[in-house]
Amino acid sequence: MRPPKVAVVGIHGHGGSHLRTVAGLEARGLARLSAVVDPREPADAAAPWFANLGDLLSAGRDALPDVVVLSTPIHTHLPLARTAMEAGIDVLLEKPTTASLAEHAELVAVAGRTGQLCQVGFQTFGSHALPAVADMIARGEIGQVTGIGAVGTWVRTAAYWARSPWAGRRRIGDRAVVDGVVTNPLAHAVATALWVGGARTTADIAYVHTDLWRANPIEADDTSSLRVVGTDGTRYGFGLTLCAAARTPARVIVRGTAGQIELEYEHDLVRLRTGRVVAEKQYERTGLLENLLAVRAGGGAGGAQSADGVPAGRGGGRLLCDVRDTGAFMRVLEAVRTAPDPAPIGDTFVDWADGAADPGVVGQGNPSGDTRHPVVHDVAAWCERAAREQRTFTELGAPWTGRPSIRGT
Repeated sequence: MRPPKVAVVGIHGHGGSHLRTVAGLEARGLARLSAVVDPREPADAAAPWFANLGDLLSAGRDALPDVVVLSTPIHTHLPLARTAMEAGIDVLLEKPTTASLAEHAELVAVAGRTGQLCQVGFQTFGSHALPAVADMIARGEIGQVTGIGAVGTWVRTAAYWARSPWAGRRRIGDRAVVDGVVTNPLAHAVATALWVGGARTTADIAYVHTDLWRANPIEADDTSSLRVVGTDGTRYGFGLTLCAAARTPARVIVRGTAGQIELEYEHDLVRLRTGRVVAEKQYERTGLLENLLAVRAGGGAGGAQSADGVPAGRGGGRLLCDVRDTGAFMRVLEAVRTAPDPAPIGDTFVDWADGAADPGVVGQGNPSGDTRHPVVHDVAAWCERAAREQRTFTELGAPWTGRPSIRGT
């Protein structure tokens, strides 16, 4: 059998990683890069180039790919994914899924109507560490769960926010964009914590309390906290910033009456602490594109239901991050989208640093340009507390909020 044809839409920036993934699968005989799509023609395209998806789809049946990878601006996700699926093409869609909860519902409907597969690019959902953590919780290794949190203290420079017209925007005209710390750079922290707690669909979330701030001169949030409660009563806390003094590994923290579990999801590393015992293990990861290709293998129509009600793939397997499994995350994104605009953090609480001499800073999506970045005072400690206590910065009394600590929430 000939390997399935894969087209990558959006090849600059993060799209480059998708090209490398396809190349790796091609070397194993599992896929073939059939086209690249981008408004900017690449200097050394590894496959035929098209300026937009419409051009590719109108190039004739022989040019049609079996799968498209969409690594494009957030507000283009729904129209491009819908177009691809209506053309009979399976989709790997970069996160966040869409720019609003209503768009997410429409995308789920399109997947159901067309029978096409739609995998969303939360790479952590392919980590073997996630089911391992879920199993530890189910076995009661940390006792009764008292709360789940996520901490992300990263660095993004001025060049990062200047990389494209939609970067750091909440909206462009009448279109939602929602490109902030919660919904894009550290969206994995939110989605992974919700997954660990068993929250998958919109119905799994009771409410979301947002506390959005910004130190950069942008529309969107770059330093935010969230308090989320699941319909099963599980409490989630998130402390996320792109304005730390230095980048540290993002972590999901599960606290229990008899210990805690920490998951460094970027490295698939799990750390279990119970009493005086600390156990640590690193897990493997299955790539989402490889999983999608495996699920679609075998031909035939989709639509079979798995045990949890999510449609199984045409090959009988299950997508690791089916579009339907991102509903809980989309409830959080919708709360961020509809919240008041992020409040500016006063200059008194912010220092500006230059990361030109720090490869860890320059490498975070900032290969060139302005390497200055804001550092919010003690922000890492406040993010840690927000995650562990499931309280927002304002409830905790972080100094830039101008509010005293609110107890008993």
